[in-house]
Amino acid sequence: MLRLLSPQAALATLGRWWQRRDRPGWRNFFTAMAVLSVALLLALYSVAAAKVGRMWLAGGTALAALALAVWVAVAMVPALARRTALRWLAVRLDYRLTREGIVYLLGVLVIVLAALNTGNNLLYMILGAMLAGILVSGVLSRLVLAGVELRLELPDHIFAEQPIALAAVLHNHKQVLPSFSLSVAGDEKKGRGFLERPIYFAYLPSGQAARQSVEVTFPRRGSYRQSVVLRTRFPFGFLEKIRPVEANREVLVYPRILPTEEFYEVLPLISGEMESLYRGRGHDLYAIRDYQAADSARFVDWKATARSAALKVREFTREDERRVLLVLDPFLRSSDGRLAEKFERAVTLCACLAWHFYEVDAELAFRTHRASTPMAPAGEIIYDLLRELALVQPQPAETDGSFLLRLTDEPDLFKIILTSQPRGSIPTSLWTSSYVLFFDSL
Repeated sequence: MLRLLSPQAALATLGRWWQRRDRPGWRNFFTAMAVLSVALLLALYSVAAAKVGRMWLAGGTALAALALAVWVAVAMVPALARRTALRWLAVRLDYRLTREGIVYLLGVLVIVLAALNTGNNLLYMILGAMLAGILVSGVLSRLVLAGVELRLELPDHIFAEQPIALAAVLHNHKQVLPSFSLSVAGDEKKGRGFLERPIYFAYLPSGQAARQSVEVTFPRRGSYRQSVVLRTRFPFGFLEKIRPVEANREVLVYPRILPTEEFYEVLPLISGEMESLYRGRGHDLYAIRDYQAADSARFVDWKATARSAALKVREFTREDERRVLLVLDPFLRSSDGRLAEKFERAVTLCACLAWHFYEVDAELAFRTHRASTPMAPAGEIIYDLLRELALVQPQPAETDGSFLLRLTDEPDLFKIILTSQPRGSIPTSLWTSSYVLFFDSL
């Protein structure tokens, strides 16, 4: 279906075309047409010369006409073909016969048998029309799929089990012909990926883009890769033509951060352990120590000063400026399937804890067997942390337990450790500055 343009729009389109015209291409085209016109005149002259018996002149002009035509075919046609805007027609398509197409082909077979047996001219005309319908269907569906570009738009950060909006944007680069009845779907040959349902576009105008959104939910953390195809049954539905498109997307899905029962159970315990370790300007008394020159007089404990005959000050637990090292120990002591399931729960709990410290504006660091982040405000490293949690996998058990031993070099940091190691294997020096969560308790 062609769109009717107003005179102003037609003039504007013509002006844009004139500004973007391909001068070398048009020069080659007119040169080729002029040379072919000369070749045609020479060919006509050779026919006339042959009729009057001048065979040598007829042969010479015929050879000259042939030489000019060959020169155009060799020198001009390839250059024009490289510049043509219709090169997008050469797209690779796959075909699939539909149920309607099978019924139609059976009808064609019946008409063929009837025409051969009866010799009826009307049946031959009907057969020709039916075969022409198949040909027209193939040409139109190829035109519909050609010149179309796909772009998939997803949010920057995606969490497991949380619905998101996936947008498919189709752009029709054809300047005249629109496209009809297009579906964007996952490539079944390479796995459906995260695009479980096709996205349907009924009409795509020429030179314009159309956008459709669907809701997608990723059931698990990890990396997802999607291969996409464009499909159409336009115009008659006899064949479904499938065109692979360059829209491969690798999507990283973070663990779920919806708080679990384990999270609500351990958070008060962790808060209590942190409060007992850190000192600061809170309200709960932490310790009484000797006075220093930088201390404020309002923190002096006069009773303790009187008993000890030396100036003493009170220290309180710190309610802000908390520094936490979050540790996920991925080494499993066995290959038990239940332990692997508990590992996934531990990853989810670790993500929930990290998100909690991000919301309370704490300073956070993170460590696994292969990656670590520096101590920084949680907002600066939260997505690096979640990216590592999205990809971390269980590892075979260590023989020397060196991963947990290396944590003892940082006694001043409060550590939250998630591990599958048995309780008796945790280094003693870690207990004073750590809160350990065992996979068995999850």
